[in-house]
Amino acid sequence: MNSHVRPAYRNLSSVELMQKAYDLGVAYEMNSFSCSQSTVAALYRLLDFPEVIVKAASSNAGGTALQLMGTCGGLVGGIMVLDTFFGRPFEHMSDTEIIQDPNVNDLVAAHPKAKALYDKYSAEYGTIICANIQHRLFGRTYYLDDADEMQKFNAAGGHSDPKKCPSMVGNAARWVMEILLAHFS
Repeated sequence: MNSHVRPAYRNLSSVELMQKAYDLGVAYEMNSFSCSQSTVAALYRLLDFPEVIVKAASSNAGGTALQLMGTCGGLVGGIMVLDTFFGRPFEHMSDTEIIQDPNVNDLVAAHPKAKALYDKYSAEYGTIICANIQHRLFGRTYYLDDADEMQKFNAAGGHSDPKKCPSMVGNAARWVMEILLAHFS
């Protein structure tokens, strides 16, 4: 794993790396918003992977484009980072034939890592759906694409209370780091 950790953080223990991922996830969400992008940004600060992954996570916030009906952005961003390390590379794909090895085998090999993150979400929140996680954290759901609702969300601590969405992002970043550490150790 050490070769994937940025030099400034290589002296940290596994526990310290997981805590740093959590702390950065909370801080990015509080200061930059976007559960998906903040999860990826926290991990990008610690790990060596292409910066474009941070940008690619932009619209996955708010249960997909602020519509709340999709998967939590923290989970989506976390899976994007896991797939950066374990996902099937383009050169193992084909548009002309099914090639079992490495094509399909690579695809199948990435799934257990994403499933491990999914399982952590399910255990902690009882769901992976943005609206349901909001309801659990706030006691209600806010429709983030509406300016008034977004104002109410912010007033309820949506981005400012470290126990609300920032904690969920922190958890996502920590859990991804934990999965990576377990695999690369």
